[in-house]
Amino acid sequence: MSKPSAPTPPDPKQTSAAQTGTSVATAIANSNLNNVNQITPYGNLTFNQSGSTKFTDPYTGQSYDIPQFTATQTLSPDQQKLYDLNNQTQQNLGQIGVDQSAKIGSLLGTNVDLSNDAVEGRLYDLGSKRLDPQFARDEDALRTRLSNQGIRPGSAAWDAEMTKFQQGKNDAYNQLLLNGRGQSVQEILTERNQPLNEISALLSGSQVSQPNFINKQMPTIPTTDNAGIINTNYNQQFQNYQQQMQNYNQVMGGLFGLGSAGVFKYSDRRLKTDIIEIGRAHNGLPIYFYRIDGKPEIGVMADEVERVKPEAVMTMPNGYQAVDYARALEAA
Repeated sequence: MSKPSAPTPPDPKQTSAAQTGTSVATAIANSNLNNVNQITPYGNLTFNQSGSTKFTDPYTGQSYDIPQFTATQTLSPDQQKLYDLNNQTQQNLGQIGVDQSAKIGSLLGTNVDLSNDAVEGRLYDLGSKRLDPQFARDEDALRTRLSNQGIRPGSAAWDAEMTKFQQGKNDAYNQLLLNGRGQSVQEILTERNQPLNEISALLSGSQVSQPNFINKQMPTIPTTDNAGIINTNYNQQFQNYQQQMQNYNQVMGGLFGLGSAGVFKYSDRRLKTDIIEIGRAHNGLPIYFYRIDGKPEIGVMADEVERVKPEAVMTMPNGYQAVDYARALEAA
């Protein structure tokens, strides 16, 4: 039985390269899984590889090609038509804005003039035609009522009643002017704002419905732990090596225990059956499994020992060879 050799520890760079390569491949696979083309009534979303970028592992120097993808969104024919019309409308409105900018700019740059004497004069004329006859009748009725009550013109009571009547008359004319002035202001502001309102109305046209894409629930491929697999394999090989060393030491210990120096044991090939070579000793001699008188044993062949260490072999009186195992298994 030859002495087992310890397994070679894994190369850290090779282990790192294996792990990085697997991680990169897994990331690319997951990217492809997540790039799901989607089709909706309003439009489509498609993914295509548009190139790649090179990534170099700074530790191992290994380079990888990382694919790059482009996502393209396209509208349905109806939505595309609406989109084009909307763009055309925006262009038309833009041109209108250019054409009307001077006018609107001049309009917005001018303070609003809310004074309108002509309106007030017109209102007073209209009010006079309606209110003056009514106030004349009311004043005559008031004078008659005061006279019937014995209140004479020039008296304090007379003057008080007439003053009250004139105040009511003035309040009526003031209310007429205030209401008319408010209406006039609203008309002025409406005229000023109308161009702006028209443009705002044009801007609020039909809008394009953007496609709503689903939130995809895609499986994720887990990354294979190559580094762990490599180290586990090495540990298993090392455990196997330790077991082989234990077996080897047991066999060699048994061979050395066959006798001390000067003690010879029969090991003639002619006495053995079922011979199977199972390894080599540390000095290169073949080690065999065999049977002598039907009993299983492990040992060497006297004729092979004689060729390398003749001093460890003795021919017994009966003509069979015996071996001094202590001397035969000494290191060369």
